[in-house]
Amino acid sequence: MHLGVFEVAGPQVGGTLSWSHPYSDSVHHRELQHWIDVAQLLEAAGFDFLFFADGYGYPTVGGDLPAVAAAGGLNFSGIDPMMIIPTLAHHTSTLGFVLTSSTGVDHPVATARRFATLDHLTNGRIGWNIVTGASQDTIAQLFGHTEMVAHDTRYEMAQEYVDLTLQLWEGCWEDAALVQDKESGVFADRDKLHRVEHVGKHFRSSGFFTVAPSVQRTPVLFQAGSSDRGREFAAGQAECVFLQGTTLPHAAANVADIRARAAAAGRDPQSVKVLVGATVTVAATHDEAIARRAEFEDMQTDEVAAVIYAGNTGIDLSALDPDRPLSQIHESSDGRIGQMGQSNIDRFRRADGTWPLVREVLEELRGRGTRGFTVVGDPIEVADRLEEIMDVTGVDGFLLEAIFSPSDHRLFCELVVPELRRRGRLLAEEDRPAGSGSLRERIGGSSPRLSADHPGARYVPEPTTV
Repeated sequence: MHLGVFEVAGPQVGGTLSWSHPYSDSVHHRELQHWIDVAQLLEAAGFDFLFFADGYGYPTVGGDLPAVAAAGGLNFSGIDPMMIIPTLAHHTSTLGFVLTSSTGVDHPVATARRFATLDHLTNGRIGWNIVTGASQDTIAQLFGHTEMVAHDTRYEMAQEYVDLTLQLWEGCWEDAALVQDKESGVFADRDKLHRVEHVGKHFRSSGFFTVAPSVQRTPVLFQAGSSDRGREFAAGQAECVFLQGTTLPHAAANVADIRARAAAAGRDPQSVKVLVGATVTVAATHDEAIARRAEFEDMQTDEVAAVIYAGNTGIDLSALDPDRPLSQIHESSDGRIGQMGQSNIDRFRRADGTWPLVREVLEELRGRGTRGFTVVGDPIEVADRLEEIMDVTGVDGFLLEAIFSPSDHRLFCELVVPELRRRGRLLAEEDRPAGSGSLRERIGGSSPRLSADHPGARYVPEPTTV
């Protein structure tokens, strides 16, 4: 079972309200020691990585920041998690770090440089969660764009964006290009450096990538979109896919679809690891866990749920008829519908093609937000449910989304991790195979480098012979 923790460098995770509860310490998210403690806790428990969602956006209704979003810290306010990773790497030795970075903000060269630098500073423990954007209408305004880029165009841009970063990471430096020989005075062998020339529809680049190859060269590529276009992109590029499961059949269908698409793209489908979000509330006894979860649910309201959903999808549920299906959104002339947060629209479409009532959507969002599976119980019950989800859906593990951070992480490590180890689902650090220091190896790769069937491998140059 692969395990990561889904976090934000902000007040709370997952489109719900919890930061003000006594169980939560997330108000300390601007303090380094807060994250050092979290990272060391996860590493000691054998987690594979700490994952940071990130973005510049925030919820809007009618084009403005709602008072409830500001007051509730609802996807509003936060710091750049990329800045704290070198410190966390210094205080850990095995834990990986996955960072979200959009293909719709910076030029690919800037992104490639940052991630290559982080891979050096973490000694090969970095991953890139590739997103095409979030709260895209807000982003367009913040960055002075005249209009929001259409959903399918964003994926077209993302494909070219990732393609160029792969050329930079894999195609510029041969393995023997970095010499660093003081006696001869040669730092790099010019004959083993290759110029990158890219002229695309959305991006251009001509020149040499200045960061020497890191342990992994290319960070582990994560992707979290579950729209049809998102799954197609993930199957072609991602090494690890993050899904938000609503039901076991829904998650199983998505896993099977991604792996079938990966095979069609010429990749080993089992090399694509699929993780699903899970909010675990655990306590020593069943009743204590139920009571803890109830305290969280008592804080949630329809207003909170509606504001978060509007920020993610552009859909103001409070303005819709609560007794009609969600499909009424398609009657709107608002051009944003279907152009942002498509995964969080599609998640409510039933297998038979019908849609729930808006009041039913609000009811689910009220206690769940944009999270995945909800698991509540004592350690045995939690372990049983996690095993069931894995066995039925075919996922490779979980991204845990705390409601009370970081106390939920501590309880999981204290109560559930020992049970998972007893069942052989989770390895202790000393039992892991030797040579698994990079994040890519930790999640199942045979080496720190991209696999030979990944599209990026085609950019690796033939060694120059003298």
